[in-house]
Order: sequence, then structure tokens, then C-alpha cells
Amino acid sequence: MPAERPVRILLLGDIIGKPGRRALGKHLPGLVEELDVDLVVANAENASGGLGLTPKVAGELLGMGIHVLTSGNHIWKHKEIRPYLEDEPRLLRPANYPAGAPGRGSGVYTTAAGIEVGVINLEGQLFMSPLPSPFREADRLIERLRGRARIIVVDFHAEATSEKRALGLYLDGRITALVGTHTHVPTADAEVLPQGSGYLTDLGMCGPTDSVIGVRKEQAISRFVTQLPSSFQVARGRLQIQGALVTADPASGRCLEISRHTWPGE
Repeated sequence: MPAERPVRILLLGDIIGKPGRRALGKHLPGLVEELDVDLVVANAENASGGLGLTPKVAGELLGMGIHVLTSGNHIWKHKEIRPYLEDEPRLLRPANYPAGAPGRGSGVYTTAAGIEVGVINLEGQLFMSPLPSPFREADRLIERLRGRARIIVVDFHAEATSEKRALGLYLDGRITALVGTHTHVPTADAEVLPQGSGYLTDLGMCGPTDSVIGVRKEQAISRFVTQLPSSFQVARGRLQIQGALVTADPASGRCLEISRHTWPGE
């Protein structure tokens, strides 16, 4: 029998407000076709007004062809998302929140070709809230998902590069790929690690690039200069879509290739 076709997974960085949604709504269908993508995973914790996610916006993103929405520490901004997290299996929150947090931190999703793909969402501890260990939670979830899916990808929503790198190496050979989100700045270290897992410290963001990580630059600079509190608004102007493409072997779950990309969002 011929070998199964490799699975291609498009992983997108943090979606920043309406500008990020507009860029994806315009260009995502073309990217999926051009890249021959089987599954799209995107971090949506900043998709509603630049901070948090509402059920309406989550539905909009799922409707434009994103298969799985991951998130992070800002997912709790809007209270109405809590029951939605319970009801919508395609929206994940970090798995290492304590017991009792609404929603789920992992899932298995089926491509059009019938291939099962596990997705895990985790949140870091360094410079973040004092959550339980993402390392131990990853151990538990990988063991649980392994019987259902050979391909497993992890969105690690974390601040520190060192923590992301450490978890990537810790999981090397047990997952298909780990990619980082949260800092909104794409990194240049996409690689296949020694035991066959893909790795990228941060995917970047989908949104306005003439900004400070998506925020109007004047507001961010003013806060740094004056040290006074100020409100932030999503920036305007030139848009980009940033993320990575992972190619996986469906038989072994190994990452065959990982490459980072930036596409125009206008």
C-alpha cells in the first residue's frame, strides 16, 4: 500500500482584535489552498478588542476556516466565554489551570482525510500567574492522547524563551511539534529537534505591525516613558499574518519539517 500523505498543519500566532480577524478573513482561505493545509490552529486570546475573546468572535473565527482555537491568560477577560468554553470543544484554554476551571485544555481533531490530530494548550509559569507545572500536565495529556492520535501539537503560551525551549526539549520525541505564543514577536529558531519534534519559540501575531505587539505605539511608548497607567487600543495600519507550517508523518507522528512564515494581511 502507498504511504499516507504527510499532514500539513498551519499554526497561527495571536490574533489581535478586529484588524487580525480582518486579515485572516481575507487571506486564510487562499493560504489553506496554496499551502495544502489539513488543519488550522490559531491563538485567539486577544481576538476581541485586543484582549480576551467573546463567543461571537470565537464563532466568527471558527466560521472562517480555523479548526482549533487556543488561548492563554487573557481568555478569562470576558465572563461570557466561560460557558462557551464548556460547550465548544474547538476552543481550548491552558490545560494546567487548577481543577474547576471551565473548558478543556486539549482535544483530538480529525482532518478531511480522516487523520486524528491531538492539540494541547499550556501556559507558562515564569513571569506569569502561579499555575501548576506545564511539564507535568504535558506528561499526563500526552499519555492520554497517544492512544487516539499519533500527531500531537502543543501551543505553549508563555513569556520566557528559556521555559519554552526547556519544554520543547523535554517533550522532544513525544510530540510532533511545540510552538510558543504570547509575546507576539516571531522568532527565527524553527527547527526539528534531535528526537524528531518540531520547535519554534514564538509564532508572532496576526494583526497590525506598525505597533508595539499590536497596541498603538504612541500609547505603549507613553507608558514606558512616563510610567503612568494608560489604556491601550489596537493599532491600525499595515497588517501581517504570522505563523508556522508543520509537516508531519501520519504513521510515526514525527515532524518532517517546520517553517515560519509572514504573509501580507492587507
